Amino acid sequence: MEPFPLESEGRICYNEIVMKTTSCETPVIYYDNELEDEFSEAQITPRKIDEHYDYDGGVLRKIGRFFLYRGIARPFGFLFLKIKYHHKIVNRKCLKQARGTGFYLYGNHTNAMADPFIPSMITYPVGVYAIAHPNNVSMPVLGRLTPALGAIPLPDGKAALKNFTEAIDRAISKKNCVIIYPEAHIWPFYTGIRNFKDASFRYPVKHDVPVFCFTNTYQKKRGKTPQIVTYVEGPFFVDKSLPHKDQKKDLRDRVYAAMKKNAEHSNVELVRYVKREPADQTSNN
Repeated sequence: MEPFPLESEGRICYNEIVMKTTSCETPVIYYDNELEDEFSEAQITPRKIDEHYDYDGGVLRKIGRFFLYRGIARPFGFLFLKIKYHHKIVNRKCLKQARGTGFYLYGNHTNAMADPFIPSMITYPVGVYAIAHPNNVSMPVLGRLTPALGAIPLPDGKAALKNFTEAIDRAISKKNCVIIYPEAHIWPFYTGIRNFKDASFRYPVKHDVPVFCFTNTYQKKRGKTPQIVTYVEGPFFVDKSLPHKDQKKDLRDRVYAAMKKNAEHSNVELVRYVKREPADQTSNN
């Protein structure tokens, strides 16, 4: 699990958060901007995703996906989530309404170890592709494998946009799921839903396919590690009665409302996130 800074004297009785526990106080992380602040300390220099980046990968990528994704990653993810977090999915059956078509899945981003696996558990047996930050294909060894696992890195500039768009088009046309974390940045163990923009909802508007969302919540159980319970909602469809420019915002608002509602099921606060007041910002300069 990726480490992250704690800006308080408090400690929490979960080993993932602070290894040297001295009390059961909830640690506090102060933030300035929901849309921009990042609390992962992973130091990765992203590669440039330009017009030469190969989104397709050819036959070798397809072979790799079969063995790595279906043969290793999915089974490992299932065991990891069950053993570590007693993972449970609520309302997975709603995905039956997307049979025979590709679809989009939006979720909250709160766990560096669990988030890569949960979408595959939700959509099984449908394959998952994920719109991802270039960091995910830039790691020395794993970065060469993540494209076979479904990572579609965001392009750097207009020259690469065409290939990026075609990669998403292929995934949807082959009746797969495209997963998007609209919050963009990981906030470890955050129990709310951060505000996010509607930009990523242009994809389902373009393809006119169903949209679903999931909300990972943290709930009490015996032992030190909480249970992750994932709530799935949908389908949400593009409202074609609206002007085209308003369709993605409407879709975003309905997904956001569903995620906010389900986030209320969390009953464990492992980390408290507090917005920094202007006075706090001044005192820290």
